[in-house]
Amino acid sequence: MTVADGAWIREHFFGTDPRLRALVEHLSDEELRGLRRGGHDYRKVYAAYHAAVRHTGAPTAILAQTVKGWALGPSVEARNVTHQAKKMTFEELKIFRDRLQLPIPDETLAEDPPYFHPGPSSPEMRYMLERRSALGGSVPKRVVRARPLELPADTAFAEFAKGSGSAAASTTMAFTRLLRNLLRDKNVGKRVVPIIPDEARTFGMDPLFKEVGIYSPLGQRYEPVDAETLLPYREAKDGQVLEEGITEAGSMASFTAAGTSYATHGEPMLPFYVFYSMFGFQRTGDQIWAFGDTRGRGFMLGATAGRTTLNGEGLQHEDGHSQLLATAVPNIRAYDPAFAFETALIVKDGIRRMLAEGDDVFYYITLYNENYPQPAMPDGAEDGVLRGIYLFKPGEDGRSRRVTLLGSGAIMQQVLKAQKLLQERYDISVDAWSVTSYQLLRNEALAVERWNRLHPDDSPRKPYVAHLLGGTLPIIAASDYLKAVPDQISRWVGQPFVPLGTDGFGRSDTREALRRHFEIDPESIATAALHGLALCEQYAPTDVAKAIADLGIDPEKPEPRTA
Repeated sequence: MTVADGAWIREHFFGTDPRLRALVEHLSDEELRGLRRGGHDYRKVYAAYHAAVRHTGAPTAILAQTVKGWALGPSVEARNVTHQAKKMTFEELKIFRDRLQLPIPDETLAEDPPYFHPGPSSPEMRYMLERRSALGGSVPKRVVRARPLELPADTAFAEFAKGSGSAAASTTMAFTRLLRNLLRDKNVGKRVVPIIPDEARTFGMDPLFKEVGIYSPLGQRYEPVDAETLLPYREAKDGQVLEEGITEAGSMASFTAAGTSYATHGEPMLPFYVFYSMFGFQRTGDQIWAFGDTRGRGFMLGATAGRTTLNGEGLQHEDGHSQLLATAVPNIRAYDPAFAFETALIVKDGIRRMLAEGDDVFYYITLYNENYPQPAMPDGAEDGVLRGIYLFKPGEDGRSRRVTLLGSGAIMQQVLKAQKLLQERYDISVDAWSVTSYQLLRNEALAVERWNRLHPDDSPRKPYVAHLLGGTLPIIAASDYLKAVPDQISRWVGQPFVPLGTDGFGRSDTREALRRHFEIDPESIATAALHGLALCEQYAPTDVAKAIADLGIDPEKPEPRTA
């Protein structure tokens, strides 16, 4: 009807009933065509709301029929091309002006279509300003009332620098212990908000049930199936854990509420949202982006992380891309720590930045469920851990050739095994570096490049990662994520640079088989290192081929990404 003429409307809409036809007998065809539908008739809209707000006893819905592209002219209004229209002709602008009854003369319209303002004392402006004032002021408006906050005591973090000795533990277990320490801390304990979708026991967080309880506004109203166990479910009105059930979307809503509380309620909170890493950025990426846009602060913990580390669950659970997806959010700091002390340092730094200094950042930290002895923190590692890279274990001296290995997360264990293999069997000195954040290294390098570009008369600066890894040594970077994650730093470091990662779908198998499949096991890392030396003419290609056979590598195996 919007694109039809008045005669068609009179016949096919009003002509269906004599009583309807009588309603428009006094209107010409042109006037009939100009009638507004209900959703565009101000009086009808007002009447609908007038009736709706006065109705009681039941919910009320208003159905307002509208036309897409209304008032944009006959070539756009109600046409299928409406959403493709980018510009309006002069004639369409005139139709738009006339339909909205705007007092803009043709000559002004032709030159540069202006914004129309009815004037500060007009009834429209007075009404809108009065309503805005009644609602508390302009939107968006952020009022942050900063107040000094005490940081958690160093004792909450101290134990992780010592390592676990010969006892094996995962970074997830270490984080859970750190979270319990923070909940007990007198300075920040009451501000900590643990948020868990699915099942907290997956992450070893069931001790929190007894210590701080699961929040429920109604308290405990059932007897849990584990009531007779040492650590049963315990819901309480003053509970602190948000056990959200299987809803990442609902958990992100809670994370957003807690993460923006410093502005909306004047109460800085410290949310820790712990989830299967596969189900964070992949399922709720829009909400994560919105969290950054609203300047939320908090920690997202992608637990049971890695394409090969959460073995046996195949495509559904095995995450090899969240670290890459995280890099798209401008104010996120994404870390992939290998060790407990790295995790503790990162959390401590995040609390300082967000809670004490008020930085508009938030953190994504991947955690793993693979148990291995947690080492003590090397001397002087703190700065490198936070900036993204540090030398964890230097190579042995007295060898004729040298390579550099980079590792992250649980794959750091594969890198250390490859280091030992190369040194003992092939007489190659190997420096093993732990890379906690390729994203931060890339961001810093790009910032240095920009500074150099805008200050051509000054001495050029050198990116942090180039200062550490620049040169001619082969660099092999192994990750449980896509090759694109380590490849973020490739153009600032020594060559050849060989990224090894887990491009492809997840699979159900043992960790050892999965790592061989994706070519990030010690033998595959060693092969890449030997080939890198061959590219530098420091190792014979025939010797590389012999090593491939000795290490049990099948050179004809299909590429993992497509297999």
